[in-house]
Amino acid sequence: MSTCSDCRTYRDGVERAPVLSRVFLLMRVALYQPDIPQNTGTILRTAACFGIGVDIIEPCGFVFSEPKMRRAGMDYLDHVDLVRHRSWEAFLRSREALGKAGRLVLLTTGGEVPLDRSGLGAGDTLLLGRETAGVPEAVHDSADLRVRIPMAEGMRSLNVAVAASMALWEGQRSLTMGG
Repeated sequence: MSTCSDCRTYRDGVERAPVLSRVFLLMRVALYQPDIPQNTGTILRTAACFGIGVDIIEPCGFVFSEPKMRRAGMDYLDHVDLVRHRSWEAFLRSREALGKAGRLVLLTTGGEVPLDRSGLGAGDTLLLGRETAGVPEAVHDSADLRVRIPMAEGMRSLNVAVAASMALWEGQRSLTMGG
């Protein structure tokens, strides 16, 4: 069993190192420096319902604590494969250690590919940026694919938890129905 000294896993409030030898057969969600705890909790709850793991890329814009997450995620948090990474670089090292199991797919308003044509698949990690600022250009450029959710003209963006739910549903649909 390999461990990553840059990563922290929290489940039930217990700190431990993640197992990096696991092959991720389903998608994962990575939240880049989230800044609204309620949205983070909602995404964790959604991921639990879909059986999808979540990576939190720190620093967060709030104190990441079990009580705050429980308020939004309720008892679903016990069912999430949650890994916290101390930085973007630590997240990338973790992916390297796993052999980059799948693509890094950034959900962004500037995406070239509409969500329904993205071909989300097994092993892909769906990356979502900060609610207030998205992701920096270097993170944007690191993505293997940049995907957008089509919206009505003049609308700026969806709530990040809503966008995550839509993308996770599309990923699950794509995986179970063959695209």
